[in-house]
Formats: sequence, C-alpha cells, structure tokens
Amino acid sequence: MIRIGTRKSTLALWQANQVKDQLDALGAQTVIVPIESEGDQNLTDPLYQMGIQGIFTKALDQALLLNKIDLAVHSLKDVPTLMAQGIEISAVLARGSHWDVLVPRQENTPLPKKNCIGTGSLRRKAQWLRRYPNYSVENLRGNVQKRIEKLNHSTWEGAIFAQAGLERLGLKNLNYETLDWMIPAPAQGIVGIASLVTNTKLHPLLNQMNCTLTALCATVERTFLNTLEGGCTAPIGAFSEIKNNTLYFKGGLFSLDGKDAILLEEEVLVNHAAEFGIKAAQKILAQGGASLMQQIKSQM
Repeated sequence: MIRIGTRKSTLALWQANQVKDQLDALGAQTVIVPIESEGDQNLTDPLYQMGIQGIFTKALDQALLLNKIDLAVHSLKDVPTLMAQGIEISAVLARGSHWDVLVPRQENTPLPKKNCIGTGSLRRKAQWLRRYPNYSVENLRGNVQKRIEKLNHSTWEGAIFAQAGLERLGLKNLNYETLDWMIPAPAQGIVGIASLVTNTKLHPLLNQMNCTLTALCATVERTFLNTLEGGCTAPIGAFSEIKNNTLYFKGGLFSLDGKDAILLEEEVLVNHAAEFGIKAAQKILAQGGASLMQQIKSQM
C-alpha cells in the first residue's frame, strides 16, 4: 500500500487524488493521508513573515522522514528549492495553467475601495504595484475558497489567484481577468511528488508518471530561483516553456514596491537547458540583481 501524504485543503486533496488515480491505473494500491501544515494553521501573518521556506511542506517532510507516508504531493511552487536532506522531487505531473488572474469582488455592497486589491504574495504585489503604482495591496491568506470568501466580504476591487487552482476546483466559470503581463511563480501550475531518496521501490512507478518536459521547465525555474534567492524570500518570477526543441524563458527580480525590476527573456536549445536557470540568474545578479537582493534583505 502506497501512502500518499497531502495537505487538507480541497485543492491539495484534488492534486493528491490526481496522483492516486495515476498510480491506481498503473496497478498500485494507494491510500490518501491528509496532514495539516503550519501554513494552513496560520492564516493571518503574511507568508514572508512566517519564513516562507517550507511552511506548506514541513509537516509532510516530517511524515516522510518518520515513515508515516511514502509520497508527498505538493503544489511545486510551494516547495523550497533546498529540500530536507533525504527527500527529493521524484516526479511531476504535466503542467496546468501557469497564469495569475485577477478575480473581482462578487458582492455589490459595501462599495469597494478604489485602487485596492488583495494578495499574500510579494511577487504578485510587486508586479501589480509596478504596473499600477496608485494602488494599495492588502494581505490575503488561506485556501482558495477562504480567499474568495474574504474577497467577497472585503471592500477591495479584487484579488489575485493562480488560474490552475481555480480550474482544479471546478471554478472555471468564475469571472476573472488573466494577467498575461505578470511573470508567474517558479513552477506555478505544476504538481510535484516528493519521496525519500532511499525509497527506490517507488522509482519505476514514478518514472512512468513523470512528465519530462514539465520536469525540465521546473528545474530551470527552480534553479533560477535558488541561485537568486540565497535563502532570502524575494519577489521573483520565472516561467519557461518548450516549443520545437527550444526552451523559452522569462524571469524577473522586483523590488518590494515594484519600482525597480531586472527582467530577462532568452531561449536555449533543450539539450543545453539543464544549467540554464543558473546562468539566467547569474545574468540578473550581474545586471544589478545582487545589490537589489541586498536591498530586499535589508527591508524584510
């Protein structure tokens, strides 16, 4: 019996069931084990104040290391680029939508404040303020349903969500605007499967499930993030896609207020893409990113 660990939110359970269904189709016997995370327990503090590294993954990491589960299913964008010793991302599913979207407030009363939106993401906040500097941004935390509820009881104009989460919850008919100018979080829209490095019995099954093109894009984006961050949470976006044996990459590092940004758009042949995330980050660091990262660290 393969024990699949997951957070308890509806979205996390949906993702875990996708993994379960694929494993079952390969002839495995599986059971889902819901586990509450620190990020789910604290819904008031902004993510960056909680030490975003691992707040959604720590409890699942512990369950893996204590042999309470065999696999942990994550939104890969929530997984730290430096993982707990002995744990690896063993497979990823084919990527869903990578877009961020703006969901307008659904209620008609009270009247919304002008020029005010909600998000708990430094990346989304910085890019929104860069494009709309006359706005204020309020902190918004919780699972998707709770955030929609908070939005509808707020006086904000709207709030930013990941399109993949809305679609996976069957909210495709929800009114929203795609923010096609916003660079997503590294690995946004990707479901990752973590396991112990030593649990080699699972590798044949996980290899059959793994989407190799998505895995390459995830590696590029996550190594880009890791090289830039140096252990510091910062407004960083990255997205890559593969077309005709070429990987197209877009990345950005933003100041907390969005006024400063260092952006990069490049392409590379797939067979030269393995180390590209590191090289892309080094270019941004050399173009002023290193001093911008120091500025961000001093403000956190």
